This record gives sequence, structure tokens and C-alpha cells, in this order.
Amino acid sequence: MTDAFGHGFINADIPDKTYFKIGEVCKLTGLKQHVVRYWESEFKQFIRPKRAGSKQRLYRRGDVEYFFRLQKLLKDDGLTIAGAKKFLAGNRDCLPIQAVPGPEKSPQADDPRLSEIKQDLQSLLDLLERTKGA
Repeated sequence: MTDAFGHGFINADIPDKTYFKIGEVCKLTGLKQHVVRYWESEFKQFIRPKRAGSKQRLYRRGDVEYFFRLQKLLKDDGLTIAGAKKFLAGNRDCLPIQAVPGPEKSPQADDPRLSEIKQDLQSLLDLLERTKGA
């Protein structure tokens, strides 16, 4: 099986579970822990581990898939970190939606802050419309 970029890694090789500890990610990808942490810091827009109560990193399945993609881009294809960032930025439409935080971090529709922000935005829109008409 290949990913959206035609890279050949098997998603089926990734166990069907919600979170993976850094040691599990290393075992699956063959990467060292310091490399996983470094790539996480360099590709924050794609890899965002959750922190357990013990502050331990917990990676989602999509994060693990990104490590496989990065491994292909950086090690196999020979791209630099900057080149991989540029490539991924230019191919966002091919990337999985997973990069968006899961439901545990999703804002709630009844969150009063959202209501306040919506009102502020509507006020700005009204002001712009009035200014435009004047």
C-alpha cells in the first residue's frame, strides 16, 4: 500500500490503537528517540503529540504515518528539513486531516468564548459594511 505521495509504507503495519508511546513509534519506524523528538519539533504543524498526565508523549496513528512520510522524504529521497517542509506545505491537499487535533481538543459549540468571538467578528463585519457604504 502507498500513501498520498506514492510512498510505499504499509498502514496495516501500524497497530490499530489510539495512542503510541515514543518507544512504540521508534520500534515501528526504526527511528531513534532523539530523531523522533527532533522531527516533532521541526514539523509541529503535522506532528502534535498529546501529553499524558506523566508528561509522556502520546502519538496518534496519523503522527506515526507522518514519521514514515518524513523518513521517506528525508532519508530515502534525500530532502533536507527545509526541503521536506516546503514539499509538505506545497502538498497540503494530499495530507490526512489527522493533523488537526482530535475531539479531546476540539472547541465545543456551546463554549462561551466562541460565542463572544463570533459576536466580535460580526461587529467588525458590520463596521466594515458601514464604512464601505459611507
